[in-house]
Amino acid sequence: MTSLVAVSSHLPETVSVADLRESLGLNDQQVRRFTRLYGLDRICQAPGRSEAELMVAAAGKLDALIGQEERVRYVIRAKGMRTTAPYPVSPVQDVREALGLTHAKTFAVADHGCATGLLALDVAGTLLAADGDPDAMALILAGDKTFTPFTQWVEDVSIMGEGVAAVLVSAKGDRDHLLGYATRIHGRDDGVIDMTPDVAKYARKIYQDALEEVILGALGEAGLTLADVDLVLPHNVNRVSWTVAAKNLGLPNDKFFLDNLDKTGHCFCADPFINYQTVHELGLLKPGDKYLMTSAGLGQTFSAAVFQH
Repeated sequence: MTSLVAVSSHLPETVSVADLRESLGLNDQQVRRFTRLYGLDRICQAPGRSEAELMVAAAGKLDALIGQEERVRYVIRAKGMRTTAPYPVSPVQDVREALGLTHAKTFAVADHGCATGLLALDVAGTLLAADGDPDAMALILAGDKTFTPFTQWVEDVSIMGEGVAAVLVSAKGDRDHLLGYATRIHGRDDGVIDMTPDVAKYARKIYQDALEEVILGALGEAGLTLADVDLVLPHNVNRVSWTVAAKNLGLPNDKFFLDNLDKTGHCFCADPFINYQTVHELGLLKPGDKYLMTSAGLGQTFSAAVFQH
């Protein structure tokens, strides 16, 4: 059964939303909306560091990787954006070499937007189950650099941060077993993912129902119901989205862990793993607890994964 072996993250220094007013072209109303209504405050940014440096910093905190490098069969780059570096630069190849993992098969997954981290987890589990070596592991590297204006914010939705997560996965483990996973893409025939007015309107219309669909789907695969969920680790898009989701799902607000929202911004597909690391360090998960990771991405991809701690 797919299991999380260890999770670490690197969170760069932060800047305030107000300090991003000029670079993002925000007006006073938008600043107030992001801070007072959406719950954003500080945004992780590392203008002087490359994407590879951020990933190495996150993976370097994985104590469980030290001395176990030969067990890593796969290095999987989970990209919230299709393009995260100018051609022909390949940050993940640089990271593989820096970590001494040149023997590992290395590739990227994308096109699920900010839900790609959960896609990478499903891919890792599938590969490890077929590997034949029960001790084999995969390393997932999630998060992105905001190196183009398009990647720096989603207008009137969220502001993107540059926090990065590193996740070690095995086909067996003593805890954090993946019990169920569901994903659904509500895409367009033309493949457009840009948040044009029409796309944004459609996204708002389907968002909550589509989110509920994958959450119930993952729980159903696990043989569980919403009543079994002890904690939800969402992506840090904004407070309003999860307040509405909690009401629609019939879950209390305090089951949604949003404590990192005002500290990091929306760190693409790394958010659920960053949140996991925080709750683990705070001791908020007890053995046997059931928790849910869930995300949505540009292109109207919705995903959810259920675990048992």
